Amino acid sequence: MDRMTNTTVDTPLAALLTNKRRVSALKALGVLTVADALTYYPFRVTDPVPVRALAEARFGEKMACAVDVRALRVTPMNARRGYRLEVLVDDAPTAASRAMQPRTAALVFFSHRKSYVDWMASRLRAGLQLVISGDPSTFNDRLQFTHPDILTVAPAEPPAAEPQLAFGEPAVQPQPRLRYDVDSVAQGLARATRPRPVYHANSRISSEHIRETIDQVLRLLAGEDPFAASPVTADSAQFGEQFALGEAARARLAEQIPDVLPEPVRTAKHLMHRAQAFCAIHEPQSVADFKRAIETMRYEEAFVCQCALLMARGRAATSNAYACADVQLRDGYIERLPFALTNGQREVIDAIGTDMGRAHPMQRLLQGEVGSGKTVVAVAAMLQAVGSEHQAVLVAPTQVLAEQHFHSISESVGGRVPVHLLTGGMKLAARRKVLAVAASGEPCIVVATHAAFSKSFQAPNLALAVIDEQHRFGVEQREALRAKSERDPHLLVMTATPIPRTAAMTWFGDLDISWLTELPGGRKPIRTFVIPEADAHMMADMFWHIRRRIDEGERAYIICPRIEPDEAGDEPAGEPDTPELLDDAALGESAEPRPPLHAVVEIAERLQSLPQFRGVRLCTLTGRDDDAAKARIMADFESGATPVMVATTVVEVGVDVPQASCITIFDADRYGLSQLHQLRGRVGRGGTDSWAFLVSRAEPGTVAQERLEVIAGSLDGAEIASRDLELRGAGDVLGDAQSGGKSSLKLLRVVQDARMIADARASAQELLAHDPDLAGHVQLAGAVLDFTRGNEQYLTSN
Repeated sequence: MDRMTNTTVDTPLAALLTNKRRVSALKALGVLTVADALTYYPFRVTDPVPVRALAEARFGEKMACAVDVRALRVTPMNARRGYRLEVLVDDAPTAASRAMQPRTAALVFFSHRKSYVDWMASRLRAGLQLVISGDPSTFNDRLQFTHPDILTVAPAEPPAAEPQLAFGEPAVQPQPRLRYDVDSVAQGLARATRPRPVYHANSRISSEHIRETIDQVLRLLAGEDPFAASPVTADSAQFGEQFALGEAARARLAEQIPDVLPEPVRTAKHLMHRAQAFCAIHEPQSVADFKRAIETMRYEEAFVCQCALLMARGRAATSNAYACADVQLRDGYIERLPFALTNGQREVIDAIGTDMGRAHPMQRLLQGEVGSGKTVVAVAAMLQAVGSEHQAVLVAPTQVLAEQHFHSISESVGGRVPVHLLTGGMKLAARRKVLAVAASGEPCIVVATHAAFSKSFQAPNLALAVIDEQHRFGVEQREALRAKSERDPHLLVMTATPIPRTAAMTWFGDLDISWLTELPGGRKPIRTFVIPEADAHMMADMFWHIRRRIDEGERAYIICPRIEPDEAGDEPAGEPDTPELLDDAALGESAEPRPPLHAVVEIAERLQSLPQFRGVRLCTLTGRDDDAAKARIMADFESGATPVMVATTVVEVGVDVPQASCITIFDADRYGLSQLHQLRGRVGRGGTDSWAFLVSRAEPGTVAQERLEVIAGSLDGAEIASRDLELRGAGDVLGDAQSGGKSSLKLLRVVQDARMIADARASAQELLAHDPDLAGHVQLAGAVLDFTRGNEQYLTSN
């Protein structure tokens, strides 16, 4: 009784479920609390099950039927360990079956646990009515249902005595008192024929057991016994007839699951109450109810995230920042550049300059195509900060990229501005020196990795924080930078991961957005080819082509998804260069065993044995190499001492070697399109002709092959990203799932739901105009707070 009265959405499932194996299996799916269970949404719903008499059974088509139990028996299985329950049934005398010849059938249940078989048998007895749902088949010329779903129907009057009917061996004696699932055949058929939600499951727990658990959770929230059937009331339909909730139970469920959306918004959009929506999702009465409920929760996600973005933008507008109005140092840097800026670069630099001249923090997202010159814009902004006697920090996602930024910026500013490098792998004395300079407030540029987020890094005079490749960093890390300075720093986040314009405006609504669409002069289009790995002739031609480019003084990357061939699976968790490989479901392929992924060690050895690379020195680069080794490897590659680099995706972002003209990507069919586009952008940066070869084991005509054709046929990052979003969802592309974590947005889709999100944004703006702190909307304020600070994988501009 305590469980029924004390259950809330925050209650851990471990406190409710006695089956610890099920608790553990659900935990593996990320379902730990009642709230997690309610928001573990089914990915589809089955079609309604037709009602047929046994005489109308059609093999291969699921059906529901009312039947009478004639006899049952439990027998051990001789061929293998386990037990078998066989229940002999025939058509119950319903209106549908009276007009035809009655037919018998066997319901068969197998298990290696006798306790399960005995429990199932204890629910049944001869003379009992059942409603069954399952797939009919035949065995020994008899109609049979294997492991059907069954609902026991309460008899109109309790039987005076238990009939002793059996066939074959004596029947198992039933328990003296039975608990019934439904009160009538009509009620049972209504439950058996309704659509069923289907959940993502695994080998430890089935979709049906997930559904059963969520059903129990909803009953407990409503204060009812999850194992007892309740009478259906006429006014309970709005919360789902399946729960048969009385007025008090419905009121408790609505109290336990209060609405997040304001009532005027919900009614104007014709959306369900939140409690009603959860009931209709997990126990739908019809496909239409299921879709309406999903739409309700999808709109709720859109409304909450847009409120969070708009409130964040409002807070930034009222906080204080260092005004950086001196542009002399910035303009001198631009004049000394050996090339002319594109019109887009000039416009963005001017916009950033205007923002930084104000006393409240700039928040700007710079979206630029691979090689569009974002770094030049970032350096100009940092020089504006330093020229105004303040500090600037540039945070890069990898050690290799941070070192490249440090060297290129140091060279470009020509000693006019102090530039410091801060990484986790530096020697202690060198790191302490940089930390001391930053803490002193001396105007300078600091180029850092994740070390910039550590508590030891303090920069009280920090006026500008630049985050390169924003999708690699979360909200909490961005907020950590704001605590480094005495005032909120101006913020510039940059990405070369192409994000469609509508998606960027949707998810980065707390930022001003700039796009760099022009490529600097001299860059030539990269020619991209899909190479079937099984085609030995094409593979040989590709390697000969790479050799000819090397002989011309150029460089080549060979990319592999793994480091060593004996790794059991994909790249180990925690590797800095772990690729986000797609699974078979995302590729639209079967779950048959796939050949192992290629590894850096394996491919390096293979290339060295080929005649095409005779006399050519190769190097390897992975995230496991220490800092000194990475610096040495990159220097040898740039100088041409080792003109072929076999690497993981550690080179994906920002690595800039002008002589590199060829890149070969093994297992290309396993990567996301945006990541392939990023990798392809590593070549052709010096104005030479360039080539990208996508080596694939995808079968012709598969989704995986179709995806590669998209990347081979387009250099437009926005178009590629749009297709990637359609195929993979927002999480993988925008970065909320880079660590394998679940996305906070479980239903909302960036591209397909753009119109809904725009509508939610307009409604959120109207609400916040009258209640900027949501003081009058407690539930919505709580949801926004959870969304904002829940974890760094939320899409709030991460």
